[in-house]
Amino acid sequence: MIAITGATGNIGSKIAETLLSEGQRVRCIARSREKLAALADRGAEVQSLSLADTKALTQALSGVEALFAMIPPNYQAPDFLAYQEMVGTSLVRAIQAAGVRYVVNLSSIGAHLPDKTGPIRGLHAQEQRLNQVEGLHLVHLRPTYFMENLLASVPLIQSMNIMGSAIRADLPMPMIATRDIAAVAARRLAQNDFSGQTVVELLGQRDLTMAEVARIVGRKIDRPDLNYVQFSYADTRKALVDMGFSDDVADLFVEMSRAFNEELIQGHRTPRNTTETSFEDFAPVFVRLLHGR
Repeated sequence: MIAITGATGNIGSKIAETLLSEGQRVRCIARSREKLAALADRGAEVQSLSLADTKALTQALSGVEALFAMIPPNYQAPDFLAYQEMVGTSLVRAIQAAGVRYVVNLSSIGAHLPDKTGPIRGLHAQEQRLNQVEGLHLVHLRPTYFMENLLASVPLIQSMNIMGSAIRADLPMPMIATRDIAAVAARRLAQNDFSGQTVVELLGQRDLTMAEVARIVGRKIDRPDLNYVQFSYADTRKALVDMGFSDDVADLFVEMSRAFNEELIQGHRTPRNTTETSFEDFAPVFVRLLHGR
């Protein structure tokens, strides 16, 4: 039995669909019973619960051999690092109590650093917690910046014909589609081909600057004059709060943007951590969203 936490999210749902299509026994764990229904229709076992409920989570992991573990986002949390610690500790305790032997943990590029990385700090701490579980076979997936993060610019494209964030326009950085993360995770979970503790960086198809991203999106949506604008940290923080992020989460995201800009967060590209989906392959998502699909 393979269990997936965050099973209704961008990555978890793709892992579940892949494993189910291969005939694997899959148990999907998430909060929303309504969203889990589609996976149940595909043949998955489903468990609706909060990952902070250690007792319920332990029961959900009973009989599970391999687990995709993640800390789901909660961007309204008044203290995001404390939220990550609460959920992360519950996950570790449930893994130990249920006797899960194999875990693929969703971490992040930059998680080797203990500070100055915003929300990635909480993933660093979670790696350390999992590393202390005796006898656990563990892969820490450290993917880079999600291409899906760029979809936050869709309203800006519609209203101002720009893309923008606090990231430097001229900074070459790796970007990855979540489907590529899911493909790697699904393969490792199905094969259980790892032992001890392993770190796997996933750096996408190539490095891109935000200016290049805007040019590619502009061509795809037939707006060749689309530009990228770097926002100040103060303006970025205000925009995040206006979008419903807590003050604490907004501060952490600004800290993460600063870490990218100052090149504290970097990966080392190799053929093994280079994944398939190019940004040109991903960009049609912008077309569909801009046309309301």
